[in-house]
Amino acid sequence: MLRSKCNLVADPSSPAVRVVADDLRDSLKELKRVKGRGLGLSAPQVGAPIQLIFLELERRTLLVNPEIVDVGSNDFLLWDECFSLPDLMIRVQHAHQITVKYLDLGGKEHRIDFEGPPAHLIQHQIDHLNGVLAIDVATGFDPFCFRKEWEKHHAEEGRFSDPYPRIAPQSAELLG
Repeated sequence: MLRSKCNLVADPSSPAVRVVADDLRDSLKELKRVKGRGLGLSAPQVGAPIQLIFLELERRTLLVNPEIVDVGSNDFLLWDECFSLPDLMIRVQHAHQITVKYLDLGGKEHRIDFEGPPAHLIQHQIDHLNGVLAIDVATGFDPFCFRKEWEKHHAEEGRFSDPYPRIAPQSAELLG
């Protein structure tokens, strides 16, 4: 299920979508109780192949058919973690700022801007909707470690780097 691209939700107000939304909310609550952390889950993580994300940031938010419609000019490196890959920390690179378009359960369209760790969380969850795991986008030398190893060697520097300008790929013409 985690490797499958999820289907768009045709009717956000359907009872089936509400069942998945409730499952996401309840599952995140239980994961927070057991693991002591967690801010979001996507539908494929609870076995539903639909484009639905549940977040608990400043408030609870359900994103139906979320789509990144804009990214800022900066990226940042971070140590990612995922409930689907327990105790594994993975270094990835994400946009530091994004704008996301999504529907609510009533079918109304919204746009919201995210920056820093919340922007990462959304990109991570949208990756899940597209069958992409953090291990698929790992970056840098030695990008994997177990949580205990990360706490011993990397915790002091923190999970998130400062933002830095995105470097455009060199064109083949310039490389000669």
